[in-house]
Amino acid sequence: MTGRDPRALLAAGAVALVVSGIAPHDRLTWGLLIRRSPLRPGKWPVFLVLCVCLAISATYELFEWWTAVIGGESAEAFLGTQGDQWDTQWDMFMALVGAATAQVLLGRLHDRQIARREEQSHG
Repeated sequence: MTGRDPRALLAAGAVALVVSGIAPHDRLTWGLLIRRSPLRPGKWPVFLVLCVCLAISATYELFEWWTAVIGGESAEAFLGTQGDQWDTQWDMFMALVGAATAQVLLGRLHDRQIARREEQSHG
């Protein structure tokens, strides 16, 4: 690490965890996969939700990079504003941790909500 305060890293990681992982796209993706596809709860939907969350995080990181390129910043200047040469990888890792945490903590609750909603719509 290049001079980043561990408390700042922890705070940034916590924000990334909440925003990038446990954000609505995780539960939205799960709901779409379970309600609108032939997939049922199990390993494949969990894997696909994690992939979607990582793809969203990667898209954001690419957008952030392109903003720096269009703004005329050099790679060194861009990395200097981040404070850590591994910032992109940390952000994506935290998004993965957040998505996995959402799967563990919210998965069963969400499945029950989907089942209840389907019962109400069919009966």
